Amino acid sequence: MDSSRGNQSLFQNIDWLTVILYLVLVVTGVFCIYAASYDFDDASIFDFNEFSGKQLTWIGLAFVIGLVILLIDWRVYETYAYPIYILLVIILFLTIFIGTPIKGSRSWIAIGSTIRLQPAEFAKFATALALAKLFNSYNFVLNQKASNYYRALLIIFLPVLLIIAQRETGSALVYFSLFLVLYREGMSGIVLLAALFAVTFFVVAVKFTDTLLLGIPMGEAAVLIMIMMLIVGMVAIYAKNALVARNIFLGFVGSGIIVAAFAFFGLVLNGYVYFLVMITAALVYCFITMWQVKTRQVTFIISATVVSVVFLFLVNFGFNSVLEPHQQLRIKVVLGIEDDLRGAGYNVNQSKIAIGSGGLYGKGFLNGTQTKLKYVPEQHTDFIFCTIGEERGFIGTAAVIAAFLFLILRIIRIAERQPRAFGRVYAYCVASYLIFHFAVNIGMVIGLCPVIGIPLPFFSYGGSSLWGFTILLFVLLRIDAGRRDNPAY
Repeated sequence: MDSSRGNQSLFQNIDWLTVILYLVLVVTGVFCIYAASYDFDDASIFDFNEFSGKQLTWIGLAFVIGLVILLIDWRVYETYAYPIYILLVIILFLTIFIGTPIKGSRSWIAIGSTIRLQPAEFAKFATALALAKLFNSYNFVLNQKASNYYRALLIIFLPVLLIIAQRETGSALVYFSLFLVLYREGMSGIVLLAALFAVTFFVVAVKFTDTLLLGIPMGEAAVLIMIMMLIVGMVAIYAKNALVARNIFLGFVGSGIIVAAFAFFGLVLNGYVYFLVMITAALVYCFITMWQVKTRQVTFIISATVVSVVFLFLVNFGFNSVLEPHQQLRIKVVLGIEDDLRGAGYNVNQSKIAIGSGGLYGKGFLNGTQTKLKYVPEQHTDFIFCTIGEERGFIGTAAVIAAFLFLILRIIRIAERQPRAFGRVYAYCVASYLIFHFAVNIGMVIGLCPVIGIPLPFFSYGGSSLWGFTILLFVLLRIDAGRRDNPAY
């Protein structure tokens, strides 16, 4: 009787709105997979020879997994967070050597002849648990000491390194979304601002490489000018010294006029020398004028500038020597450097045609031409969103986006009502994963992001992704139910 009352209390405490959102997304996903793979053969959506039928099998097992998770005491997930994390890290390591090679990566483990699972999808859940366990440690405060940052970053980056070793860059990038969790728990916003600048510097440096300015690529010259303006901004806003900022700015403008005059008369100064001399002069001026009273500010400004310049010179090396040729081409296509409509840009171009042809209301279920005639590769997996756009139009895509946003906001609300750091941090991890997958998948389908093989949660065909997000979500629901069922929690 106690067990019966306990189960009854548990199911009363479940956040059923989140469950309903999950079911709506999963069921809608099945219809989208059926529409994307429909071959004019009148095959049933329940036909297990079709992708939709196979996906229904994954969904049925996902429901079982979700139910089992809800029946387990929530304390188990906290108690065994580190062992679960270590187990998944070991599996990720072994996958490097025993994984089945698929499209150049070794990120899949074959079970029999028909089943393949991707450990990276389940490592997300383990990493979220370990990070939540760390933040729930006694007297743990992220900003209290540097070692706390190191421990958190170790938990995040260990799976990243192992997944990159499997040559699965897209799945590894997902873990960088956990920096949103660190930001929520007290990390300085300067880190996120630095990441924004890094992306901007990378895009500008790569985008404008063909034209020369002062003998150096236009992209690198533009970034060096941005760094100079960054110095002015940091002195004015961060150091709060408008006089020094004004003098540095006037120095940059004056030197630029002099260089332009030299160039007009045919005397071209080496661009790198000019920019580095001016940046160095500005930093020396900062050091002399502010060192006496603002040691911390001037040290930060100098450090940020040096890191920015070093990062700029590493961009060219990283783009040409670290990224694979097909990854370079995808970035160039997104940035508009190359079109390659028959190669790297083919998928995105066909996807945009499919979405655009859907108009406001769409062509109707199973009436899409781009998808039915298989113009869009991988349209039942990574490019499933284009099927929604073609068949359901703007109204359908807006509804799907609204559903995801509603789910993410609901998870954030669940996070904020948790009385302990464990539940709050875990919930924000789930939200971060969803935000990244949702934004990047739709971004790459409409041409705003490079194609990096990120599935759309609950929609894209595949058991690993569905099970991974099911585990993430239902563990959160169980932790949240434990909060309601146990006042001491």
